[in-house]
Amino acid sequence: MIIRCDPPTCLRVLLALFARTRTQFRRGVLPYNATGLRIDVKTPPGSRPLQDLAPDDIANRLKRAFAAADGLLGAHCIHELWMRGAMSINIERALERLWASAAASVPEWLPMRYIDWLPQAYEIALEFRAAAKGRSNIYLVLLDFSDRNESYGVYVGMSKYSPAQRFDQHKAGIRAAGSVLKRGIEVLTGPTMHLQYIQRSEAARIEAQLAEALAVAGLVVKGGH
Repeated sequence: MIIRCDPPTCLRVLLALFARTRTQFRRGVLPYNATGLRIDVKTPPGSRPLQDLAPDDIANRLKRAFAAADGLLGAHCIHELWMRGAMSINIERALERLWASAAASVPEWLPMRYIDWLPQAYEIALEFRAAAKGRSNIYLVLLDFSDRNESYGVYVGMSKYSPAQRFDQHKAGIRAAGSVLKRGIEVLTGPTMHLQYIQRSEAARIEAQLAEALAVAGLVVKGGH
């Protein structure tokens, strides 16, 4: 069907569409990327929506995110560079700049510091799936082992509370694991976003198996029981 309209009306429609698209880009809601996936606040980092973009395209989007204080777009750009094995110093600088300029809109799954094994954690965690829904959540906590000549370790746990709530409980001494109480820095929500609200029996199984798999990969692991 062809819709006909007079030139002034058509011009107004085109200008409105242009303004809407520009606003979406400023907000970090990209209409579509190279893979045809829409990017919004519900897009999980594990899906890597920018995976098919060229490095220059990601760099340009990251610059736009810094300029617009767009934490969502910036987080996906940094995450993709991280997963591609970009130099640690570049990731650290990008994280520092994004958190300084757009902290209010940075999604909670983006860590506040560089972690060299983060791509491994995503790869391993995404191998686990739960067959049934429930009320249990799998969570990871970044642990500081700098006093032992190690960089970071990870605590693997499960709870009926959200990862952020459970982390706060640990730090407050409520049914706290000693490693998290003493060494916990932040929750790593990204790798286990697909393991939320699952059946308790499934969560118990995955908690133990995920901890074992991370340890086999060479990480310092606590919890998992």
